[in-house]
Amino acid sequence: MLNKYARAFFTRVLTPFAALLLRLGVSPDAVTLIGTAGVMAGALVFFPMGEFFWGTIVITVFVFSDLVDGNMARQAGISSRWGAFLDSTLDRVADGAIFGGFALWYAGRGDDDILCAVAIFCLASGQVVSYTKARGESIGLPVAVNGLVERAERLVISLVAAGLAGLHKFGVPGIDVLLPIALWIVAVGSLVTLIQRVVTVRRESAEADVAEAAAPAAQGPAGALRPDADASGRDGEGDR
Repeated sequence: MLNKYARAFFTRVLTPFAALLLRLGVSPDAVTLIGTAGVMAGALVFFPMGEFFWGTIVITVFVFSDLVDGNMARQAGISSRWGAFLDSTLDRVADGAIFGGFALWYAGRGDDDILCAVAIFCLASGQVVSYTKARGESIGLPVAVNGLVERAERLVISLVAAGLAGLHKFGVPGIDVLLPIALWIVAVGSLVTLIQRVVTVRRESAEADVAEAAAPAAQGPAGALRPDADASGRDGEGDR
């Protein structure tokens, strides 16, 4: 849901910066790689130490590379399948690092096995949610559903909560409870989104199978239309 509105806004805001990087000779692939490295450093260095505020600041700075690299590619007219593949693959790596950082904190100094498990579930479910859409599209289905909690929602909910929870070290009382609440929200939302996508793929695949089975029936032995079919290949009695 956030992708629909936030991406368009930040794309406009970051367009001048993307143009500047192109003039400096920086490639979109380099921005993708540097952005992912920055996110991983912020998540896997700061989060396991409980430094959620500074970790979130570092991640936020680098996470915008996901918008900058695509903007650069469009401006330079060099959009490619490789760039799309690299961007999507490294998005999964960055997401894994963020929730892995949370899991490492709760497995160590955070000392909470349940929240560690919830963070791991968020990590795994996020990967599977992305996979279901990619796999559905790879077999020719539109997967026409957004879902309750997609990548943008997962990142915003978890990072905003982590950043605010980090203010606990600056003397703000009770605010550290926001991160556990956010992890539970992301976990439940990801589960709902996964179910939504699985149901959608099941429905779309059934519809596609019916359409494929009906197509040969509308043709004669040599591929000609049956006498009772119109020129569009649809039965004269209408679509069924």
